[in-house]
This record gives sequence, C-alpha cells and structure tokens, in this order.
Amino acid sequence: MDTLEAIRKRRSVRSFKPDPIPEEDLRKMLEAAAWAPSAGNCQPLELVVVKDQRIKEEVMEAAFGQSFIGEAPVVVVICADVGRTVRRYGRRGELFYVQDTAAATQNLLLAATSLGYGTCWVGAFSEDEVARVLHLPPGIRPLAIVPIGRSAEKPEAPPRRPLEEIVHRERY
Repeated sequence: MDTLEAIRKRRSVRSFKPDPIPEEDLRKMLEAAAWAPSAGNCQPLELVVVKDQRIKEEVMEAAFGQSFIGEAPVVVVICADVGRTVRRYGRRGELFYVQDTAAATQNLLLAATSLGYGTCWVGAFSEDEVARVLHLPPGIRPLAIVPIGRSAEKPEAPPRRPLEEIVHRERY
C-alpha cells in the first residue's frame, strides 16, 4: 500500500479482534515511529509497548475507562523525553517535543494501516496516572496512547472540508 492510500484508509478503530500481532509487524510500526522527524534531530521519542492484559487495563482506566484500549492486543504509549529538546531549545522546545511525538504517532498509525491493522490515537487520559502505571521516570511525558490490532469494525470515513475552504494562497 502506498503512503497516500494509507492516509486515505486510516480510521480511528475502537473495536479489535484478539488476534496477536506478529513481532515483525510490530517492529515495522515502531521503526516507522522512530523515523519521524524531530527538531534539531533531538529524538525525544520514547515508546512503551504494552501487551500484558493487567497493565493494558490500568492504562485503560487512566484513559477514563475507554474500554477498547484494554481490548487491543498491543497498546503503544508514545512519550517524550522532555529534557532532550528543552535543553537545546529552551521554552520553545516544549512545542517541539509535542510536534516530534505527533509526527511519530502519525507514522505509527500509517504503518499500522499499511500492514492491515486498526489503531486509534487516544489523547484523553491522565498523564500522571499513565506515568504511574508505566513507571515512567521524571522528565518522560506520555503524550498519546495507541491501541493496535486487527479491526473488528469498518468505520466510514468522516466527511472532510473541501480543499478550497482550507487552502489559502500567499495570504489568509
């Protein structure tokens, strides 16, 4: 599947089959995340892969009980080592590490789609609770939760605004 096809096919999946994900496929997804660009090549990305059901359920509870998180065979928590970017860029680095991990998250989602898996980018969770559950050291900030698995649903594409409404040439 080419990149544009993966972009068009990607959906937020909230129902997963229990089928395990082969380690080779998971590695490809994680590698795609790792190849995302980062400001000044600081590479603040840290990935926590969760397969243990008990831990997935704790992450699910930290995400306000979004049950599909516990249903997915694999959950990846995308984190940033805040200091890696802030040491170099100061306060502006606080924006950069968020952008860097967002790019990594999108790469992960697209790689999963290209391999036939469903995902959902989850941002609604208690950072403190996720950090506690995953034993994250100080300075490592969880920014996204991505459950991954074979989709048990076929979500329709939501409507998109036409390009003519969102693209501005030269000035707004």
